[in-house]
Amino acid sequence: MIGFVKEVEKMIKNCDENYFDLVNDVLKNGVEKEDRTGVGVLSVFGRQTRYDISKKFPLLTTKKIHWKSVVGELLWFLKGDTNIKYLNNNNITIWNEWADNNGDLGPIYGKQWRSWPSYVEAKYADLHGSERIFNKKIEIDQLNQIIEEIKKTPNSRRLVVSAWNVGQLKDMALQPCHVMFQFYVRNNKLSCQLYQRSCDLGLGQPFNVASYSLLTHLIAQVCGLDGVDEFIHTIGDLHIYKNHIMQLQEQLARVAFESPTIEIDKTIKNIDLFDFQHIKLIDYNSHSSIKMKVAV
Repeated sequence: MIGFVKEVEKMIKNCDENYFDLVNDVLKNGVEKEDRTGVGVLSVFGRQTRYDISKKFPLLTTKKIHWKSVVGELLWFLKGDTNIKYLNNNNITIWNEWADNNGDLGPIYGKQWRSWPSYVEAKYADLHGSERIFNKKIEIDQLNQIIEEIKKTPNSRRLVVSAWNVGQLKDMALQPCHVMFQFYVRNNKLSCQLYQRSCDLGLGQPFNVASYSLLTHLIAQVCGLDGVDEFIHTIGDLHIYKNHIMQLQEQLARVAFESPTIEIDKTIKNIDLFDFQHIKLIDYNSHSSIKMKVAV
């Protein structure tokens, strides 16, 4: 058992080390595939990285990541919002390519996290006094349910939130890439594992790691835990778009800085009350940003 623990510890690298390992893996082992966007990719299947988020925050330093977009997108998800107006009002445009003329994206992440549509069996008495049964439409706040479950039963193995609502996939502007996540409490500290069916390594992966690590911090705080432990990222189809290869090779030549930390306003105890001013990034030093075109 001790030997196994040591092997797991070896797997936990900092953000840039993990990222470089993934980039080199896909460049070396990826197969060329056509894709939905028509750009074409190099692709591998089934990868996992682990991050110790208890002291440092996993934000890439070998290229500048737009922190406000990371925070703003997560706050947008937490609101259950699926229209880009909130994002655009905060100068965040990362979802604009998929929105319709009204700014709507359909029932994507925020809708599923906070108001998953469902039905329950209900009864009523008709005019003749006979009992009738019908299906009553309800909405399930998955995230709030998980928060309450962590508070009451932290050892539960059912701390799962899903965005993959099969009945509504056709109505979504972009079907969920980060499909489901699970929380785990150890020594009163929170860990999160994300399963991502499809991961764009050039642009998406750095955002996903930062976003779910931040979410873990926020959930740990509102649940009254002592802090956070690990973020584990499990990926199905991991790919590099062909028009990102040169930029990633440029990034591989850079030397990483020390990872930053974050500070969260400890007075916020409700997941719905977090805003930009409650979350601060500390000591973030990075190389310049690298332009990559989004494949739509």
